Amino acid sequence: MWWCLMKLSDLEIFTVAPPAPGWGGRYWLFVKLTTDNGIVGYGECYATSIGSKAMASVIEDVFERHMRGENPQNVELMFRRAYSSGFTQRPDLTVMGAFSGLEIACWDIMGKAYEKPVHALLGGIVNERVRSYTYLYPLEDHPGDEFWVSPDLSAETASAMVELGFTAVKFDPAGPYTIRGGHMPAMSDIARSVEFCRKIREAVGDKADLLFGTHGQFSTAGAIRMGQAIEPFDPLWYEEPVPPDDVSAMARVAASCTVPVAAGERLTTKSEFAALLQAGAAQILQPALGRAGGIWETKKIAAIAEVFNAQLAPHLYAGPVEWAANIQLAASIPNLLMAETIQTGGDFHLALIKHSIRWEEGHIVVPTGPGLGIEFDEALARAHPHTEDRLHLEMQEEPCDYLHGNVFLGGAPSEDG
Repeated sequence: MWWCLMKLSDLEIFTVAPPAPGWGGRYWLFVKLTTDNGIVGYGECYATSIGSKAMASVIEDVFERHMRGENPQNVELMFRRAYSSGFTQRPDLTVMGAFSGLEIACWDIMGKAYEKPVHALLGGIVNERVRSYTYLYPLEDHPGDEFWVSPDLSAETASAMVELGFTAVKFDPAGPYTIRGGHMPAMSDIARSVEFCRKIREAVGDKADLLFGTHGQFSTAGAIRMGQAIEPFDPLWYEEPVPPDDVSAMARVAASCTVPVAAGERLTTKSEFAALLQAGAAQILQPALGRAGGIWETKKIAAIAEVFNAQLAPHLYAGPVEWAANIQLAASIPNLLMAETIQTGGDFHLALIKHSIRWEEGHIVVPTGPGLGIEFDEALARAHPHTEDRLHLEMQEEPCDYLHGNVFLGGAPSEDG
């Protein structure tokens, strides 16, 4: 019963810059928690609206105020402290992002203390393998920026991914992603999106689902126009077609298109996800566990979704520790659709966890080792420090260009930084 007495004692933060091409963003924030009896747990914070140094300070503050000296088993109590901090009692993206990564590390500790995988502590295993999908990234022989506006090159990648075993691929050809809020897409953006859907559907046939990505960039009417234009190619989902805080607009889009709406990568806590479900705004939820409130909070989100006959597809545009947390959660829920993967795991992602997660035949094999089931390479993390001041992802200030066309570079940092 010694584990009932252990306390959180130390925090270390790793701010890691993945090498080029940078799939997963400019930096990843990993946390290492140590208990007073020497058990170590790792987590990942996916909070990206402030710089990495400022975010590290927030993580330290959340740990010191709400978690140091607490038993890592008490995740509900620590969540309520962080959620209520400063007399707020409402979702706060930055605070909950910090807490989420720390909470994931607590589950890693608990699993190691009990010598069980995290999913065994969440009600046991439902899915021994987790269906996965990937974005369409350029193949080695594909020319740089041209890939993101080329339906033919994307179709080539889609064929290659299906050959590897993927049964779903995601693409988002309809940029731009601008700070100016929802806009009406240019007719050229709609035409290019239709051509992407056409060419990729021709390439994969019925062997793979098409996942049409956006990042909340359309006005309500523009989203409906785009959604109806891609309907003939039967995508499995239409991702976040309007800004994520406009639940009623998303519900209007969902009611106007036959393509199911997916959303949630930019939301945090059950409060925001419940609003989507209550409004009929999304049928597929995409929580990012390093932002949504952690493993326990996302387990609650999954339970609420089950009541609404909705499914989960955990989001990943971060590092491998969030991926590992996604997998443990996915293994334990009955309403899982699939989980995002960076290609078949990502070269640098896998190196950071010493290849302790296995991908095969379109699925992630759920680790059965204690905790998250991974081995984190601290030396490799320290060898790739993030030193610049740019954000994990950045949106452009320029509005939609109706004359010269628009492009989105797939989330990769540009060559100039």
